[in-house]
Amino acid sequence: MGGGNCNPKDFGAAAYWEARYSSPSTGGKGGGGGGFFDWYQSYSALRPLLRACVPTSSRVLMLGCGNSLLSEDMVKDGYQNIVNIDISSVVIEQMKEKHMDIPRLTYMQLDVRDMSFFGDGSFDCIIDKGTLDAMMCGDDAPHGAYKMLAEVARLMRPGGIYMLITYGAPKERLTLLNQVQCCWEVELYIMRKFEMSSPHSEERAQVPFLPYTLL
Repeated sequence: MGGGNCNPKDFGAAAYWEARYSSPSTGGKGGGGGGFFDWYQSYSALRPLLRACVPTSSRVLMLGCGNSLLSEDMVKDGYQNIVNIDISSVVIEQMKEKHMDIPRLTYMQLDVRDMSFFGDGSFDCIIDKGTLDAMMCGDDAPHGAYKMLAEVARLMRPGGIYMLITYGAPKERLTLLNQVQCCWEVELYIMRKFEMSSPHSEERAQVPFLPYTLL
C-alpha cells in the first residue's frame, strides 16, 4: 500500500491518505480529479469469484474505497447497491463528483474502526481490498484492526460474505480473525501475480486473495 518513498507506517494514518488524494499525481488538486488506482487486483481478475459468491442484488459495503474503479466496474456488470467508505474526505468528495450520475454508488467518509452509522446486519457482502493491511500499518495496530473486524462482523447479515484481498500471510490474517468473537467459515484463494502499472516497486507483488465467509 502506498507510493513513492513513504514509510509503510504512513498507510495507517488518515493524514497520509488526505495528502495522497490531494496530490495531482493521484487525481487531486491540480490534476483535474481524473485519476484512478486499483490496489492489488482489478475487477476483471476478481469477477469470477465475485459473480460466483455475491449476487448482483446484494447490498455491498466497500471498505477503504479510495479512487478505485472496482465499484464502478461492479455496477457496470449489474450490481445494484454499493456503499463506498473511506477515511479520506478528499477522495470521497472526488468520487462523489465523478459518480454523481450513478445512484447505485454512494460514498461516505467514515473510519472503519467505527461504522456505527450503520445498523447491525446492514450488508450482504463487505469487500476489503487492502484496508486491513493498511490498518496493520497504523500506530494502533493490531488493536485498530481488531476494531475494524469487530465492526465487519457486526455489519454482515447472517450468511454474509467478507471478501478480504490481502498481502498478509493466511496464518497471520487468521490470527486476526480469531480475535473477533465470531464463527468464520474460511475459504482461501490464491490469485495469479498481478503487475500493476504503478512505477513503485512495492506495489508489484503476488497477492493472496482470501474471501472470508461469515455464517
